[in-house]
Amino acid sequence: MKRSSIFILQAAVVVLGLAVLAFLLGEPHLEGRNAHATPFEVYFKDPLLAYVYLASVPFFVALYQAFKVLGYAGQNQAFSPAAVHALRTIKYCAIAMIGFTLFSFVFVAFAEGDDGPPGVMMRLLVIFPTIVVAAAAAMFERVLQNAVDIKSENDFTV
Repeated sequence: MKRSSIFILQAAVVVLGLAVLAFLLGEPHLEGRNAHATPFEVYFKDPLLAYVYLASVPFFVALYQAFKVLGYAGQNQAFSPAAVHALRTIKYCAIAMIGFTLFSFVFVAFAEGDDGPPGVMMRLLVIFPTIVVAAAAAMFERVLQNAVDIKSENDFTV
């Protein structure tokens, strides 16, 4: 793969991370009940917001690992144990995100009135792509691990 295409993919990962970070920091101020609240009220009196920030940590760890995997591909080290480890970390981060999202249904149980159904739909919109990412990372991890094993066997055979 060309270095320019690797660079473009890495830039896309960085832009995605910055966009999600901007959304996480900016959206609470635009929300209806927080429109006229102080920053203290927005960030420290809403347990759901604190939970969302905690649950976003695996997302950013997975983005960092994806950036590292692309870096390994740019250095022609795509078939290395480090790349396999990064893909395994991405898989675990996706599983953690699924777990955080499933546990967040507790907040839906205590939601007021009509807040429940949109909250369920938004959580489903997070869960299904995350399942796809976890499955793809597991598949790529398995394929890469087999390639690393074959490469190491060939290195020992002279």
